[in-house]
Amino acid sequence: MRLLSYNIQTGIASTRFRHYLTHSWKHLLPHAEGLENLDKIARLISEFDIVALQEVDAGSLRSRFINQAEYLARRGNLPYWYCQTNRNLGHFAQNSNALLSKYRPHVVSEYKLPGLPGRGVIMAHYGGGKGASLVFLLIHLALGQRARLRQLGFISELVNEYEHVVLMGDLNCRPGSREMDTLFRNTRLREPAQCLNTFPSWRPQRNIDHILVTPELETSNVRVLRHSFSDHLPIALEMTLPDGVTLTR
Repeated sequence: MRLLSYNIQTGIASTRFRHYLTHSWKHLLPHAEGLENLDKIARLISEFDIVALQEVDAGSLRSRFINQAEYLARRGNLPYWYCQTNRNLGHFAQNSNALLSKYRPHVVSEYKLPGLPGRGVIMAHYGGGKGASLVFLLIHLALGQRARLRQLGFISELVNEYEHVVLMGDLNCRPGSREMDTLFRNTRLREPAQCLNTFPSWRPQRNIDHILVTPELETSNVRVLRHSFSDHLPIALEMTLPDGVTLTR
């Protein structure tokens, strides 16, 4: 199974520090390269089985009222998709997380994270029924450390309810931080590889995007992809399904 986590920055494609200023208007208004950037992202994600996306727009002026999760799912041939809008600014922005999948999840749930409004988690169960289950948690954490600690406390309780768990997303903190140390101390999650810097995309110096797994899940080919259509780079890995988990399309 091939997994990908990617903060797509709504397809703005900031690839230089100065773009935070010169491209800032793209956070409010549509731009000519928007769909072209999404098509390039769709070609990338089509190679993966389960994709976690952050900073997706669910349909507003800046995205030409296109739900980017649905657009990428259709263009990337990932027929099962779920979009969680965490900050609804009406016609101006629909800030969302998204799950895109080639396999049918058994159950998909969503939760609001503690702290100021605007952060959430998508939980997707695969398998289940009479067999074992594989649980994915898709998140984008807050910018402040205190809020992240509260959010990871909530997430830890979800993680500890299940044996096979994958946590994917933009955690806005690095390995060795207080938040990550607390998460690893309170759960069985681990990071398959270290020093995979994803931010900023033009000169990656920080490892803030993660795919974490519980110990029984075997992973390989963990890597950062050079795909500069956001201020983040995507992170990917391959994972062997645990015994007893059956996926359906």
